[in-house]
Amino acid sequence: MILKYLISALLVLACLVPSVAQDEDAGVIVDEIIAKVDNYIVLKSELEKTYLNALSQGTPSAPDLKCRILAQLISGKLMVAKAEIDSVIVSDLEVENNLDRRMQMILSQYGGTEEQFEEFYGKSIEELQSEIREQIKEQLIVQKMQQNITADVSVTPAEVRKFFSRIPSDSLPYFSTEVEVSQIVNVPKANEGVKAELRKKLIDIRSKAIAGESFEELAKEYSEGPSAPNGGALGWASRGMMAPGFEAAALSLKPGEISEPFETEFGLHIVQLIDKRGNEYNSRHIILIPQPTEEDFERAAHELDSIRTTILEDTLTFEKVAKEISEDKLTAGGGGFITDEQGNTRVSVDQMDPVVYFTLTDSLNVGEISAPLRFRMDDGKDAMRILFYKSRIQPHQANLNDDWQKIQRAALEEKKNRMINTWFNKARGDVFISIDEEYENCGIIN
Repeated sequence: MILKYLISALLVLACLVPSVAQDEDAGVIVDEIIAKVDNYIVLKSELEKTYLNALSQGTPSAPDLKCRILAQLISGKLMVAKAEIDSVIVSDLEVENNLDRRMQMILSQYGGTEEQFEEFYGKSIEELQSEIREQIKEQLIVQKMQQNITADVSVTPAEVRKFFSRIPSDSLPYFSTEVEVSQIVNVPKANEGVKAELRKKLIDIRSKAIAGESFEELAKEYSEGPSAPNGGALGWASRGMMAPGFEAAALSLKPGEISEPFETEFGLHIVQLIDKRGNEYNSRHIILIPQPTEEDFERAAHELDSIRTTILEDTLTFEKVAKEISEDKLTAGGGGFITDEQGNTRVSVDQMDPVVYFTLTDSLNVGEISAPLRFRMDDGKDAMRILFYKSRIQPHQANLNDDWQKIQRAALEEKKNRMINTWFNKARGDVFISIDEEYENCGIIN
């Protein structure tokens, strides 16, 4: 359970918790290194922040809670250290895109304004990005390593039943009302007229750069990507790390040259090649992101309405269509089902997005499909969707009949954790690990 607060929880929220490192004379512990894994360290403040975050997320307090958290932090650092040895790579583009999504999520809590954020936290979005960039990269590396370690882990029905039988009857959880809701999402695309205007703007910007204006200053002024504050700089990248269209454009240039405008899935770019060495290249870019118009949203709504009609005529199932055409990557693969934090398709009404839940209660009955609805996605983009209200489950105590999916997932998670522990015991011999004597009683090394 602790793992989800270290990996799945929004890291930037933990980063915004005030540091525990203060003056000893004030009676507060001064920050210090409490563990080393090769060149990576765990700070006392890192442990304290994660501990407080876990408690705030509902983890029950226990005498060994800090020890378990420290063990997971050290395991994470070990994974990052081993990733270097095993050449497991997370690209700069992945980091920047992840950072951008997190910033959008934070800004959405402040009405989408950077001014409110800066007023509350006393720092700009760019300053926060700079502070947490390396932490985000480490987090993504840990995720990739965990996926590699547990890729082949599965549980049989017999293992699920055995796992459930070990839970004392008086410890079985009681589930409140749950619902199953699936969605088909259409993210409106900016029309060609909008893109043509942005291409023209990029041509003008390119002309300014060729005429002698600083590409970096132009990027700071015009670029709409997360690299804008850094003058559009993306750093060194290996082949295959960037989007194919971007890489092709960058590698077709000589150092110092600036490309013509081109399009990728992220937007419209011009790129300047800084340097090349072997299979690596260093570049900077200016990106403009085309925004859909109201007409584009109306077109998306019309498309979804046609799909709704086809499904209602029983020629297709909602889940099959969601898998094939829904443009929400998080839900499409699972038939469009909205899931809880553990990936269960039956979601407690307490955890359901209020917008979705009120749509169900106000205008839909079980088995019905909504009209096209406009909503805001997790990345901050507006989109259109239709909702399918598949089922409603009354409050009940956990049992294999009604809760197989949840119990199977819990059994799988336990098995994955055992696999990670086994991996840790084997991998720790490949790196140097030391832990402050204050935490020797945690028994992490042994």
